[in-house]
Parts: sequence; structure tokens; C-alpha cells
Amino acid sequence: MTKPPVIEDNQIRHALKVAAVTGQNSNRDVALLMVAYGTGITPNEIAKLLVSDYLQVNGRPRVESALRAEIAFNGKARPLLWASTKVRAAIDQYLEHRHAARHGITTSPAAYRGLDHQSPLFVTGEGEPFAFTRRVTAAGAVSYSCESLTEIFRRLHQQAGIANGNASAARRTFAVMLHRQGRSIKLIQELIGVSSLSAVKRLVEGDPVRLSAIVAGVI
Repeated sequence: MTKPPVIEDNQIRHALKVAAVTGQNSNRDVALLMVAYGTGITPNEIAKLLVSDYLQVNGRPRVESALRAEIAFNGKARPLLWASTKVRAAIDQYLEHRHAARHGITTSPAAYRGLDHQSPLFVTGEGEPFAFTRRVTAAGAVSYSCESLTEIFRRLHQQAGIANGNASAARRTFAVMLHRQGRSIKLIQELIGVSSLSAVKRLVEGDPVRLSAIVAGVI
């Protein structure tokens, strides 16, 4: 199976700039891109995040949170770190817009920035949770996928001119960027929830590091 591409920094910056001036949900779309590239979690997991997975009662972000087992793709909890100031800034801007649009607000403005802590962190343009599509295989196995959110990620990359860009590319890019920083395969495995170290190695190997980037670090 062909691996998704690795999206370089300049491409990500361009996608963010295009998303910021395109469509009616630009604040949300920028935040979605930042979360995908800044955490490596999947569209299904993003769609299931709650406001309380990001915010504390006092309205401050949870810098160190956890992707709950009930929403993780593999049913196992793993670290969810909102450590990036850029990711937090994008989410905060979106939540301000969401509050102004009165999507999932409460009568307690002092708690969770006035948002319903049990509502999804990300909602549709109408303020509703993202829908999941139910599928049944020939063997009778049932699965659910958030195709609408997956399509949003595909569109955000397409409108930025990034060939084959999608949420899977963002997830692989997250892993590859950690690998470039010298982070251990074990750590990357823990953050993205992949079942085996060999699977992580396959994900990060074949990193298309540009020759110019290599030469630039010589002296």
C-alpha cells in the first residue's frame, strides 16, 4: 500500500493561509489543520473530542490531556498534548468564533468559557456534531467513520494545491517530523497509537528529506 505523502512546512503554512481566507468556517478549518498536524490524531478521533478534552473548568487549556480509550481508534488511551502554542491559539480563536455564533453555549459563562463541556470540540457550520457513517462488512463487522470531516481535510489540502494531501498525510507528517527531531520510535508509537514498532518504522522510513535541507546543515 502506498504511504501518504509527507507535507513540508512551507506547504502546511500555505494550506493554513488559504484555509484562513476560504469558506464560511475558516476559523474552524485552520484549527482542524493545526490539530491534525500538531497531534497526529485521526478524523474520527477529532470528531469525538469534547470541549472538556481541551479546556479545564476554569477555561484554561489542558496542556497535558489524554485521548480517551472510548474515542481512540484502537480503544486504548494515549497522551494528547496541547503543548504547541500555535495549536492552542488556533483552537482558542475558533472557540471564540463558536461562542459568538452561540454553538453549544451554556448559562455558566465562568465555566469552560461558557461552552457546554460535553459538546464536541469541533462542530459543523450549523453548530451540530459531525455525523458518522455506519458500515457493515460481509463478515458482519460494524465500523463507523466520519466521512464529512475526512472530506474537509481532503478539500483543505486540495484548495492549497497539495497533491494527495489528506488527514492521513497529516498523521504521517506528524510522525516524520518527530523522527526528524530525533525522537524515539517508541515515543512516536505512544503518541500516534500504532500497534507495533515495526509499523511506526514503516511510517517514518523513506522520509523525503530535501537535499537542500541536508546541505544547509553542513556548516
